[in-house]
Amino acid sequence: MTQVDDKELDGMLQQAFNASTKIYQERGFQRRIGFGKKPAVISVDLANAWTRPGNPFTCDQDAMDNEIMPGMQRLLAACRANGHPVIHVTTAYEITDRNAPFTDMGLWHCKIPIDVVNLTDKELWAIDSRIAPIEGEYTLLKKRASAFHGTGLGGLLRANGIDTILVTGVTATACVRTTICDGLADGFRTIAVRECIGDRVPGAVAWNLYDIDAKFADVTNVDECISYLESVNGLAVAAE
Repeated sequence: MTQVDDKELDGMLQQAFNASTKIYQERGFQRRIGFGKKPAVISVDLANAWTRPGNPFTCDQDAMDNEIMPGMQRLLAACRANGHPVIHVTTAYEITDRNAPFTDMGLWHCKIPIDVVNLTDKELWAIDSRIAPIEGEYTLLKKRASAFHGTGLGGLLRANGIDTILVTGVTATACVRTTICDGLADGFRTIAVRECIGDRVPGAVAWNLYDIDAKFADVTNVDECISYLESVNGLAVAAE
């Protein structure tokens, strides 16, 4: 699709969102979770296979280079300056032979080409160098869409007293969305950072963030999230 097509699609989607917002609100949806007292950033799959061109998983490069990465850099700077944890999440598989009698891919490879993200090719699943982890930040390797499913993420967050997760990354339709859903279900205040979430398909981000905001998280812009990260140590900001 061309850029003009994308803009037209966004306009049509926004009209649909505006019309359906009234229905949601009348039925008690779109409530606010609010920020809590101890946050962490969960950055989902912002690794080279997703953030750089030339891979089946490659996401919208214009958004990646001009919005997602700059937003992430600002968000990480606020975390690092104020001592908030950052967890980088990536995905890779050790047994990627689709015909193997045993594999760590589950059956996901029957739907999507996860076999291309091989653990032996570290460059593919390494976190993008523009937001590379620094000392004290944790990198979590997952096998499923959600960063919570089959990992120790929930326990790690609880052990460190985290009550709020600011979720970023790709894709809005899958790994980001399922991480948000599981985070809320596990009792964390879930915040989706609008400018730091991407996907491959036009319209996918807009629709999913709208739906997530109605049901699973507060979709919040990066400026507000940074203000929160810079003030949370001295302010009681939990929702009433």
